[in-house]
Amino acid sequence: MHPRRTAINMKTIIEPFKIKSIEPINFTTEREREAYLRRAFYNMFLLPAEEVLIDLLTDSGTSAMSARQWAGMMEGDEAYAGAKSFFRFEHKVRQLTGLRYIIPTHQGRAAEKILFTIVGGKGKYIPNNSHFDTTRANIEFSGAEAVDFPTQEGRDPDVIADFKGNMDVTGLEEFIVRVGATNIPLCMMTVTNNSGGGQPVSMQNIRETKAVCTKHGIPLFLDACRFAENAYFIKKREKGYADVPVKDIVKEMFSYADGSTMSAKKDAIVNMGGFLALNDEALATQARNLLIVTEGFPTYGGLAGRDLEAIAQGLEEVLDEHYLHYRIRSVEYLGERLSTAGVPILQPPGGHAIYLNAKKFLPHVPVEEYPGQSVVVELYRLGGIRSVEIGSVMFGKYDQQGKLIPARMELVRLAIPRRVYTQSHIDYVIEVVIEAHQRQNVLKGYRIIEEAPMLRHFTAKFEPIA
Repeated sequence: MHPRRTAINMKTIIEPFKIKSIEPINFTTEREREAYLRRAFYNMFLLPAEEVLIDLLTDSGTSAMSARQWAGMMEGDEAYAGAKSFFRFEHKVRQLTGLRYIIPTHQGRAAEKILFTIVGGKGKYIPNNSHFDTTRANIEFSGAEAVDFPTQEGRDPDVIADFKGNMDVTGLEEFIVRVGATNIPLCMMTVTNNSGGGQPVSMQNIRETKAVCTKHGIPLFLDACRFAENAYFIKKREKGYADVPVKDIVKEMFSYADGSTMSAKKDAIVNMGGFLALNDEALATQARNLLIVTEGFPTYGGLAGRDLEAIAQGLEEVLDEHYLHYRIRSVEYLGERLSTAGVPILQPPGGHAIYLNAKKFLPHVPVEEYPGQSVVVELYRLGGIRSVEIGSVMFGKYDQQGKLIPARMELVRLAIPRRVYTQSHIDYVIEVVIEAHQRQNVLKGYRIIEEAPMLRHFTAKFEPIA
């Protein structure tokens, strides 16, 4: 059987699009890449993109837009206030989410900044199935505390389960009772669960989480960056949804939400944009006032009219089930090939990325020496592949004595941009990862020699441990 064929129809899963424009790739040698690594202090974020062969650093803003999206950009209305492009954007987001007040922002973290500036603060707690980096940073910057409630199966990279991104509902309710609902301005749920390996959340879990929140008078917000991918997993894995259109599944997901933040740079398949969507009129008024100070007038929110047009079109295209089938299956293909070769990955494959299990990839490198960063460096050195560490570099903290408090898992994320790479590119990635795994015994750890107090992974400088 061809590795990208399914048992259902035994046919190769092809990209549901034709390539209309191309961008050249700059090929480099291993010796050149070693020099680039030294100059960038072994941090992938500090590498110029032209020195990267296959860029899997993130799936955020790296997608290829469609002909209809580019055509829509030509129709973008750049009026400062009340542009027609805003009203098309507002209609599409409201139609999708059912939420009343739609506030555009230049990306997801801007929506988070506005939201948590208003509701956060010292003594407040924001629970989530798992916060990702910028969400956690914006919460903590406000003085509040971000608290994760992954399920037990979501904590184990080797367990295979349908919905490892779920919220630990029992743990959530116990926490609410312990700290008091008045100290929890809202509860978030990230779909799909990025920090947990791109794992989906079930509709049942969303309903159960909503029931707990309603019981205690706490609004439920969705971090909806990858809402369509999550909905497709529900269709494929959750009983009762096999014959339900993805669009209807999406609407049900949002029906349990009192608000939402979204980086449109993921499942709206655009290069820039996001939104904050709310049902609370008073909160929306506060958010718009802050938006004017930080982002722009409420009908453009830091975006050009052409960006609003592209988002509106992208929100239609992402619900195409042929696209979603190709998207999820392509990532699954990468995971299957690596697993077959004995490379340890977080199981099962996620929706937007494959996560290498760095603890098992480099079992001889202690967490204090950041095994994930060592894998990241080796993938670039061997094959020019840029990936990102999702472990103790990104999420580690220090105790009062300055000792590292490691992350729950040590992972390396291979995030797949939407509609960008072909199967031959992914096959090349597979070859490089396997070669790096075969060299695992000679890889060493890294130490941080310079770091910022928050979101250190973006700018940290490393050196190899001799």
